[in-house]
Amino acid sequence: MNSHDRIKTIIAGGKPDRCGFWLGNPHPDTWPILHKYFGTETEEELRRKLNDDFRWVCPQWEMNCYKEPHGREMFDVGLSKKTSLSQPGPLANAKTISEIKDYHWPDAKYLDFTGWDKKIKPYEDVYIASGFWTCFYHNLMDMFGMESYLMNMFLNKELLHYVTDKVCQFYYDANEKFFDVAGDTIDAMFFGNDFGTQLDLICGLPQFDEFILPWFKKFTKQAHDRGYQTILHSCGSVFKVIDRLIDMETDCLHPLQAKAANMNAEKLAENFKGKIAFLGGIDTQDLLVNGTPDEVKRDVLRVKKALGSFIISPSHEAVLPNVPPENIEAMADLSLRELI
Repeated sequence: MNSHDRIKTIIAGGKPDRCGFWLGNPHPDTWPILHKYFGTETEEELRRKLNDDFRWVCPQWEMNCYKEPHGREMFDVGLSKKTSLSQPGPLANAKTISEIKDYHWPDAKYLDFTGWDKKIKPYEDVYIASGFWTCFYHNLMDMFGMESYLMNMFLNKELLHYVTDKVCQFYYDANEKFFDVAGDTIDAMFFGNDFGTQLDLICGLPQFDEFILPWFKKFTKQAHDRGYQTILHSCGSVFKVIDRLIDMETDCLHPLQAKAANMNAEKLAENFKGKIAFLGGIDTQDLLVNGTPDEVKRDVLRVKKALGSFIISPSHEAVLPNVPPENIEAMADLSLRELI
C-alpha cells in the first residue's frame, strides 16, 4: 500500500497496512535543525526520508494567487500591525451594516492559479490535502478584535452574520475556483479554525451552533460534492463539538491537542473511535519537547493502541525548534510498525 492509498484508507475508515505519518508543517526556524540532524537539504528530501505519507499544499500561501489590481491582500484591513487577536480591529466600533458596506472585501475574481500543475507534480504518489485554509473564525476575530467579536454574538447578531457571510462567501467562491483547477490532483479539503482553548471552547455552544457550524457544514458539503475528503483543524479542547462535526460528516479531525481537556487518545477513542478519523495526537506541549526518544516511542504506542489506525503526527503541526530531532525520528519510526 503506497502513501496515497494508506492515508485515504485511514480517513475512509478502512483497514490500512499500518498507521500513516505526517511530520506536520515545522516552523521555518526548525528546518535547519532537522536538515543538520538528518543530513538533508530540502523539505521534500526530509519528508521522503521519514516516510511522510501526507502533503499539505495550500494555494493561498504557496502560490501568491491573489492578484488584486491595487496590490491589496485578501484581507486588506491593516491587520499586519496587530500583534494579538485581542487587539481591537478595524470593525471593532461598527454598529450598523451600512457603515461597512464599502469595506474592501476580498473577491475571488482576482484569484489566479496558473502553475498549479507544476506545484503539485512532486507529490503525485502521496496524499494531498489542499484548498483554502478558510480560517474565517480567526479573520473575524482579527477584523473586530476578540472581545468585540464575541460580544457581537450577543449584542449585534445582524452585523456579525453579515460580516461572517461576506468572509465565508469569499472562501466558498475561492475554493470553487480552485477546485475547478485542482480537479483530481488533490484528495482532501483541509481547513482550520482554532475554536478551543486548553480547557474548553472559546465561545458557548449556542454561539458555535449559530455563527460557526452552519458554514462548517457548507464547506464540508462543498468538498464532498467534489469527491474530496474533509480534514478539519482546531487546536484546544473541542470535545464538546466533535459529535456535531461527526453529524456534519467531517472525515478527519486534526491535531488532537493531547494535553487539552478531554482530548487524550483514550477519551477520544471511548467516545468517537470508528465515527471519525484522527490525525495528530503526539503531544508537543511537553512530550516531544522534554521527553526522551524511548518515552516518545512508548507514547506513540499508547496512542496507537487507543486509536487504532490513525495518522501519527504532532499535536500541533508547527513543530518548534525546541523539539529535539531525535524525538521526531522516534515518532516517525513508530509509524512504520504494523498496527497493534
